Amino acid sequence: MTTLARRLSTADAVVVGLGSMIGAGVFAAFSPAARAVLPAGSGAALLTALAVAAAVAFANATSSAQLAAQYPVAGGTYVYGRERLGAWAGFVAGWGFVVGKTASCAAMALTFAAYAVPDGAPTAVRRAVAALAVVALAAVNYRGVTRTARVARWIVAFVLAALAVTVTVAWLGGAPALGSGLAGCSLSQAAEVSTSCDGAAGGLPGAYGVLQGAGLLFFAFAGYARVATLGEEVRDPRRAIPRAITLALGITVAVYAVVAVTLLAVLGLEGTAAAGAPLAAAVERATADGGGAAWAAAWAPPLVRVAAAAASLGALLALVAGVGRTALAMAREGDLPRELSTVHPRFRVPHHAEVALAAVVVVLVLTVDLRGAIGFSSFGVLTYYLVANLSAWTQTAPDRRYPRALQVFGAVGCAVLCATLPWVAVVSGAGVLLLGVAVRSVRLRLGAGRA
Repeated sequence: MTTLARRLSTADAVVVGLGSMIGAGVFAAFSPAARAVLPAGSGAALLTALAVAAAVAFANATSSAQLAAQYPVAGGTYVYGRERLGAWAGFVAGWGFVVGKTASCAAMALTFAAYAVPDGAPTAVRRAVAALAVVALAAVNYRGVTRTARVARWIVAFVLAALAVTVTVAWLGGAPALGSGLAGCSLSQAAEVSTSCDGAAGGLPGAYGVLQGAGLLFFAFAGYARVATLGEEVRDPRRAIPRAITLALGITVAVYAVVAVTLLAVLGLEGTAAAGAPLAAAVERATADGGGAAWAAAWAPPLVRVAAAAASLGALLALVAGVGRTALAMAREGDLPRELSTVHPRFRVPHHAEVALAAVVVVLVLTVDLRGAIGFSSFGVLTYYLVANLSAWTQTAPDRRYPRALQVFGAVGCAVLCATLPWVAVVSGAGVLLLGVAVRSVRLRLGAGRA
C-alpha cells in the first residue's frame, strides 16, 4: 500500500481547517438558522443556537483530536470507527461523510457562482462557472497537498480581512442599538416573515426551533474534520493534529460570534431571516444614502461579494481534499472501488479518488438544485461525528486526552441535532445512509468485500 507524504505543518493544518469552516457558511448559514428560530421572537435565540452548535462542535472536535493522535492516517472517523467499533460503524461514518460532503462541494461551487456571476445571468451560465470552479480546484489538489494548503492560506487571509472590514463598515453605518437587534420582532411579525421566506420553519416551537437552528449552523463548524482526514500528511501528527483542530475551531467560533452579533444589531432577527445574503444586506443598509457609512457604498458591497466567492472557493478546496482522503481510506478496505485507493507516484495524492469526486460534483452542479444541501450535509456529518464520539468513548489511557463526559455530550448532541433538522433533510439523509448499508450488505453476501 502506497502511503501519503507527511508535508503539512501545524500551521498548514490550521489553515486547512479555517478554510473549511470560515467558508461560504458565514455568508449563508445564518439566514436558514434565523428562520428556524424566528417564531421564538428573539435574536437571543439565534445566539443560543450558535452556542449550542459550537458546544457540540467542541465536543466532537476533542473526540476527533483524541482519535487522530492515536490513528494518524487518512480517513478520519471512517478509520476510527473501524478500529474502535468495527467495520460497520466505520462504514456508516465514512459513507455519511462522503455523501454529505459531496453535496457540500456542489453547494459551495454553486455559491461561488452566485456571487461571481453578475445578477441576471442565465442559470446555465452560473452552473457552467460552478463546474469550472470544481475542475480548477480539483487540479490544484491534484498537484499536491502543499499547494492546497498554500492556496487555502491566501484565501483565509483575504476572507478574514474582508470580514473585518465588513463588520467595521456595518457598525460605522449606524447600527441600531444591540438590544433592539436582540429583541428581534413580535410573534406576529415572525409569523409574517416565516411564511414569506422560502423554506422557513414557521410555527416551530421555541426550543425545537433553536435546536434546528443549531443543526443548520453546525454545517459551518464541521470543517475541522478535514484536519483529521489529513492525518497521514501532517508532520508530528500526535501533537499537531489536536492543536490544529482546537485552534481552528476556536478562531472560527470567535469569528461567527462577531458576525452573528453584527447581523442582529444591523438587521435584527427578522431581517437576517429574510435576507438571502445577510452580510451583503447588512453592508447595503449601512452604506445606503444617509447612512453613517455612505462613503463606503462604492466598494463595500462588491467586497462582500468577492469575499463570499473567495470563501466558497476555500471551502470547496478543503472539501475536495477531505472527501478524497476518506474515499481513499474506504477504497483501501474495499468499501468503495479499490481503484480509488491509488496514490499518485509523484504528487502523493489520492488522484483517482479526487478525479472521481470532481466528476460527480460537476454532474451535480450542472443538473441538481442544491439549495437544501446544508440540511442534507449536516445530517451526514452529524452521523459521522456520532460515530467519532462513540469511538473516542472506548479509548483508554495513554490515548485518552479528554473526559468521557465530553464524548457523551457530543454523541447525544449529534443525535438530537440530527433528529431536529428539517424533515426533508432527515428523510433524504437517512434514505441515502440506508441505501449505502443495503449495497454493502449485498456485496458482503456475494463475497465481494470484507466485514
